[in-house]
Amino acid sequence: MTYPRDFVGYGANPPDPKWPNGARVAINFVMNYEEGSEPSIQDGEGFTEVALTDAHGLDQAVKGRDLAGEGLFAYGSRVGFWRLMRLFQERGLPMTVFGCALAIERNRQAAQAIRDSGFDCCCHGWRWVKHFELSEDEERDHIKRAIASLRETLGERPLGWYCRYGPSVNTRKLVVEEGGFLYDSDAYDDELPYWTKVAGKPHLVVPYSLTNNDAKFCGSFATSNDYFEWHKDAFDMLYREGASAPKMMSVGLHMRLIGHPARAVGLERFLDYVAGHDDVWITRRLDIAHHWAKTHPYSGPLG
Repeated sequence: MTYPRDFVGYGANPPDPKWPNGARVAINFVMNYEEGSEPSIQDGEGFTEVALTDAHGLDQAVKGRDLAGEGLFAYGSRVGFWRLMRLFQERGLPMTVFGCALAIERNRQAAQAIRDSGFDCCCHGWRWVKHFELSEDEERDHIKRAIASLRETLGERPLGWYCRYGPSVNTRKLVVEEGGFLYDSDAYDDELPYWTKVAGKPHLVVPYSLTNNDAKFCGSFATSNDYFEWHKDAFDMLYREGASAPKMMSVGLHMRLIGHPARAVGLERFLDYVAGHDDVWITRRLDIAHHWAKTHPYSGPLG
């Protein structure tokens, strides 16, 4: 029997990614658009989701609709989204939207803003639900519905895939089975893209990060300075290492967390800090995937 986990990866000699213009670091900012697709009374789950909000971790025990929890989510789409859009657009910086299809359907103004922005959308599922709890047929249906929805709201189908927290054992197989995806980001195991094989077909993985992520405001971070210093330290190390071994850095953003002013100022400082460095490629996730597929095409069998 084979052991279906890879603890080695690129090992001591990772490939030179050959980022454009010899960049030391490729950095991709990701705005997770989830508000309106989370588990809710209205959508049949029987509870109000409060994960990654200021109520996270509290035992509210609300029977029926939790109006506070609903409001904490709605802030993200009503206010946080627009603040994040301004921070990036005022600086002329690109980012990627991890878009839950149903959430974007429910805010057509945001959908139009994403269409107009030139930001890429990586499909974050039909709903912001735990894919590992779905049956294979349910998950297959979610993937199909998400593609159709995003094609309608954003004008084109998504080329990337990333579901909530952890995929099921079927997710990658179903993404490849569906076809049309350039990559998925359901991985946290590397700082460079890599190829794998699924059902005999080469498939590109562009890893994501829960480490460089504002979710830490639900645990480790208390202030905007905590956020800035953490991300600055990560960037500084990657930038130093990038003189000989360039890597990529994913930065995860949630509209209902970093979208609040007291937190957004930390992101603002970090954007300006990174932009003040030469030899940095601030880019969309789709551009990283295209670059890797062109510069490091699949070249042989993998497990």
